[in-house]
Amino acid sequence: TSTRDIMAADGKIDPERHRYPYCIVWTPIPCITWLFPIIGHMGIAMSSGVIRDFAGPYYVSEDNMAFGHPTKYWQLDPALAVGGAAGWDTAVSEASEIYSHRMHNLCCDNCHSHVARALNIMLYDQSKNWNMVTLCFLMLFKGRYVSWGAMLKTWLPPLLLVGTMVTIILCTHLSY
Repeated sequence: TSTRDIMAADGKIDPERHRYPYCIVWTPIPCITWLFPIIGHMGIAMSSGVIRDFAGPYYVSEDNMAFGHPTKYWQLDPALAVGGAAGWDTAVSEASEIYSHRMHNLCCDNCHSHVARALNIMLYDQSKNWNMVTLCFLMLFKGRYVSWGAMLKTWLPPLLLVGTMVTIILCTHLSY
């Protein structure tokens, strides 16, 4: 067994090995995130830190996020899941099994919906009302960047796009 295959059994986040136990993780989607910086790709990690994400029609990936390694994470408390750590893993596995038989829909049934389903199955924080919009905003406000580089990966493209647009508008509309 290689060092990379050893699981994060202690529950500690390890960005170098891309292990995020009990976390919801997020990464930018090229072009979409550039236009709407709060929209990105989401996954949920098992107690071992291995990430599951609804990556496309009838496919839930394991340990290989569709748009690259996470740039943000939000670590949750497994004690708030019915059944604790075991309940967490069971719910993530069940949601992944459900979504491995579903068609991916960018707007209505997507990676955020997969994560919400897992949280609803485990009754996280005694709630069955998790949804993609709630998760989007909670990740925005509660998520932590993995590194400064990850923050740049998220925000540099939209800032460059806006800067270019402002420059073009100013250059074409200013009278000399």
